Amino acid sequence: MDDKPLDCLVIGGGPAGLTAAIYLSRYHLDILVVDGGKSRAAWIPCTHNHAGYPEGISGVELLERMRDQARKYGTKIQTEHVTKLERDEETGLFTATWGSGKAIARSVLLATGVTNRRPPMDEALHDEALAAGLIRYCPVCDGYEVTDKKVGVIGSGKGGVNEAIFLRSFTADVTLIAADKAIDISAEDRARLEEAGIATIDGPAEAVAAMGECITIDTAEGHFTFDSVYPALGSDTHTQLADMLGADLSQDNCLRVDSHQRTNIPGFYAAGDVVLGLDQISHAMGEGGVASTTIRNDLVKQTPLRRAAKTEAG
Repeated sequence: MDDKPLDCLVIGGGPAGLTAAIYLSRYHLDILVVDGGKSRAAWIPCTHNHAGYPEGISGVELLERMRDQARKYGTKIQTEHVTKLERDEETGLFTATWGSGKAIARSVLLATGVTNRRPPMDEALHDEALAAGLIRYCPVCDGYEVTDKKVGVIGSGKGGVNEAIFLRSFTADVTLIAADKAIDISAEDRARLEEAGIATIDGPAEAVAAMGECITIDTAEGHFTFDSVYPALGSDTHTQLADMLGADLSQDNCLRVDSHQRTNIPGFYAAGDVVLGLDQISHAMGEGGVASTTIRNDLVKQTPLRRAAKTEAG
């Protein structure tokens, strides 16, 4: 990389990171996006919640369009996985390291997102079932698509209960299947399920298999078939780089930020699913816009940004 520090290094190339990159490049800042290529948005077969696409758009296509738009304004995008992030207390500069190199930057935006925990099944079959809508991870995104269908939710505890009850507003046929040996919930939550007419099945949910237009879950109680299954197994937030800097994390292992996406580390910002909030494309993009504008304004406080006057060609 060039010896001159970048104005901003964006780590993560999902909706939050790419939105920020578009803004930052249009602010005439020198930036680089380093992306491991595993954005959760790429899992989405077709999102119908994203405004402006009445027929929906796949996550892969949306990300491709966003990358093209960012590059149009000069954004450099590198496919790498950042493994180390440090900050020099004297200079305030950040150094990010990956397999084939490193970058030094005046500021860093972390937009590394989260990964959903998958049910027990072959990875290739999982991806096929996901593409066919047999497995779904976000009832906020696609609950509408399971309207009046037979839906299973794999999950134990309050998370599984809440997801099953959320889905009950889309269909009358919802079943909660324990991920482990038994449904481990409070008497209050069991009463909520019963009042909503949600059936429960003890686990463990040992295998999930797609069969034509249906999906089957094997449990100790037998085989159960659904039109779609929602794994409510939690997710893993990618905060390892933030840990290296000593950034504040919430009890949910998400980054704590102020209303302008600043963390407690000067020059270090975060946006998207890595921050506690609504895990939606639109929300991530909004945070990316806020973070990028904050970064621009904070950098200008250190070094005024002045556009040189145009000169006539001699």
